[in-house]
Amino acid sequence: MSIMGRVEAKICGLKEPQHVLDALTHGAAFVGFVTFPNSPRHILPSDARPLAALAMGGAQTVSVLVDPDDALIEQVLTDLAPDFLQLQGGESPERCAHLRARGVGIIRAIGVAEPADLEKVKPYAGCVDYFLFDAKAPKKANRPGGLGQPFDWDILQGYRAEVPWFLSGGLSPDNVAEAVARTGARLVDVSSGVERAPGLKDSGRIKRFLDALPAH
Repeated sequence: MSIMGRVEAKICGLKEPQHVLDALTHGAAFVGFVTFPNSPRHILPSDARPLAALAMGGAQTVSVLVDPDDALIEQVLTDLAPDFLQLQGGESPERCAHLRARGVGIIRAIGVAEPADLEKVKPYAGCVDYFLFDAKAPKKANRPGGLGQPFDWDILQGYRAEVPWFLSGGLSPDNVAEAVARTGARLVDVSSGVERAPGLKDSGRIKRFLDALPAH
């Protein structure tokens, strides 16, 4: 399903009630909360809970984690109770399947730098709900993902998969329409591209990004 006939978007790394409301007002389908201390968007699950409550009935909630241990999973499921876990680390297909069996959806992030990287999805096809294609982290980075940089979108031209997927990495209000046109993405994810500084969202940029989403 799409929101108002548009490509669907996830606004990620939210920390303030106003920015959750901005995302909902302008049609975001997903809102994401990052629990990872190395990220400038880090928020404890208990602090994210009232933000997620604002989204109830308006958008699906996503907890973004990196190689979470069982204790953190319990904390997230208890304190935040998200619709989805987005796994950004080295989580195995077996780990994804185990977590999914607990009744929470799974979004598995895949770093992409060359066409061969798309083969990484195959072992996960039966145990996740979505893939998220992001740029690979630079060498010596202390957190995963492209850190605001896009990968070569042409890698995804003509890509088809049994599992739906998000395009992520370096998206902004200025390039999201081109990114969708070049990749055929029907789901997009943005975080730093709607910020005025690392970890600080901007209401105007959130609106511009969501308004820029092309129709199906």
